[in-house]
Amino acid sequence: MSEPAELLTFGRAGVDIYPLQVGVGLDEVETFGKFLGGTTANVAVAAARLGRRTAIVTGVGADPFGRYVRAELRRLGVNDEHVVTNHEYPTPVTFCEIFPPDDFPLYFYRKPSAPDLQVTAADIPVDAVREAGLLWLSVSGLSEEPSRGAHHEALAARAGRPTVLDLDYRPMFWTDAAAATEQVQKILGQVTVAVGNREECEVAVGETDPERAADALLAAGVELAVVKQGPKGVLAKTRSERVVSPPIPVTPYNGLGAGDSFGGSLAHGLLAGWPLEKVLSRANAAGAIVASRLECSTAMPTAAEIDVLLSGGDPNEKVNP
Repeated sequence: MSEPAELLTFGRAGVDIYPLQVGVGLDEVETFGKFLGGTTANVAVAAARLGRRTAIVTGVGADPFGRYVRAELRRLGVNDEHVVTNHEYPTPVTFCEIFPPDDFPLYFYRKPSAPDLQVTAADIPVDAVREAGLLWLSVSGLSEEPSRGAHHEALAARAGRPTVLDLDYRPMFWTDAAAATEQVQKILGQVTVAVGNREECEVAVGETDPERAADALLAAGVELAVVKQGPKGVLAKTRSERVVSPPIPVTPYNGLGAGDSFGGSLAHGLLAGWPLEKVLSRANAAGAIVASRLECSTAMPTAAEIDVLLSGGDPNEKVNP
């Protein structure tokens, strides 16, 4: 068995097919780029880019896109030994449209199901889950069986060890918001960190006000609540600390993936044991950098690029040798 991961993510992986033209609908796009995608795959890549030993539990189809996902995970520094090959459903693809500064419609092709939602409790690498420094889960993995049961199996293996729940609510994965609320509330007391935007907090705990949402998450049992507030920055609260980190202005290109970059950097900072203010500041910068780029996984920044942005520079500026 390989060395335990510092960060182990469990959830979506697939292929992003993103347009190379901006400001037009998919019906008018002429060329596309192909990239590794899926929120938990992106978080794993983001942390690997920052030097963390990462792995992922997910599923892919027995098809060329599945082979591509595995190869890209490895190329980008993520251990793929816990990726399950599903012979019934194809590897999912996701399209988007790009209308800067803040309109990026997503189109998921995951019906009737996707391999990552077919990961079973028996597929869970219990030792790897137990021994990982940090486990990262996504709410969308609770949307159907057998993935839901597999998530409960993973949480049982953690037994209260550091675990992040990404509140990542996607309406197309659920029959309605109430179904998501029911499943989220079943596990909030078993995770140590919850992170989401105001709308996702409303689904989780019925609150959109950042302060009340954070307090409700803490009351539900988490130790750290992180509420993304868009242009107002990020609020983080523990039972003894409150930190607000302001946003970092960038020229947006494609906002998709910014939250995953934030998440990978958040995980990195938590593993490092940094002060909460430093964790949030660097995570904000990581998210801002990806928002200024086209793709998600391959856009994840290095620590040096985060330093450049925080010092007032442009991490996308080409430097002549």
